[in-house]
Amino acid sequence: MIRQRTIAKRVSVTGVGIHSGRRATIALCPAPAGHGVRFERTDLRGRPVVRASTDAVGATDNNTTIGKGEEAVHTVEHLLAALYGLGIDNLHVEIDGPEVPIMDGSSTSFVFLLREAGVSLLGVPKSILVVLDPVRVEDGDRWALIEPSDRLVIDSTIVFDHALIKTQRRVFEHSCENFVGEISRARTFGLLGDVNSLKRRGLVQGASLDNAVVLDDFKVVNPDGFRFRDECVRHKILDTLGDVSLLGHEVVGRITTYKSGHRLNNLLCRRLLATPEAYEVAPSTSFEKDDPAWVPGLDAPAPSY
Repeated sequence: MIRQRTIAKRVSVTGVGIHSGRRATIALCPAPAGHGVRFERTDLRGRPVVRASTDAVGATDNNTTIGKGEEAVHTVEHLLAALYGLGIDNLHVEIDGPEVPIMDGSSTSFVFLLREAGVSLLGVPKSILVVLDPVRVEDGDRWALIEPSDRLVIDSTIVFDHALIKTQRRVFEHSCENFVGEISRARTFGLLGDVNSLKRRGLVQGASLDNAVVLDDFKVVNPDGFRFRDECVRHKILDTLGDVSLLGHEVVGRITTYKSGHRLNNLLCRRLLATPEAYEVAPSTSFEKDDPAWVPGLDAPAPSY
């Protein structure tokens, strides 16, 4: 069987929230099988806990937020992408602020942290969500589709009116190795001309060249430029992976997005869950290696980085 995973020891990191501008410390703690990923707000009375799930998503304005009101946890997607990328199903996250630290704007710091903690295999099979029929959502000219496949594939197209981005497309076939090598280092990005309007909406209060790729009208402002020629679409795939992880299962299906964003990703996941004939969930013990729904490599040790 493909076994559920947690981490082997508690690890922590401190950083600033890209939108709130507030410093916070998160502690990643081992959790038992079936726990899922849960965030505990240690700074609030009663230390409320919110489980990372599709139906817990609230605001999706330039980030994915889970929970409501002052108990919410903002910008969870980059950490969640790292967890899914390394196949970690169960984790308890203690956080003493409202927003997960942005670190360098990608998932790479969380990958390092999780590798430091080590991966622990549990004696319970993973659950596999297999897509049986296509499900599509639209939002203006933006759309997202999930359909049957023999593995998790994300086919992402972005379109920006900027000479250095324009239209970018990338197809990502998920494995731990591919996530670490192709996606985890891709940073969040934005246009310098949008900064003032975002700040007026209470966003990007903690943004800097240390945690985002910033483009003016002609160039990348960051001295080191892009990490990848198509870093922007790679980061969109990272965001999609984090948002899809909120389904709570390993996913076997092909996701195609056009001009994707957190709202569209969540709409797709909600529509899928609201269409029970379009998917089935089964333990990994239900699948054999020659079954088309087999996901190779999930029970292998997490890759070195």
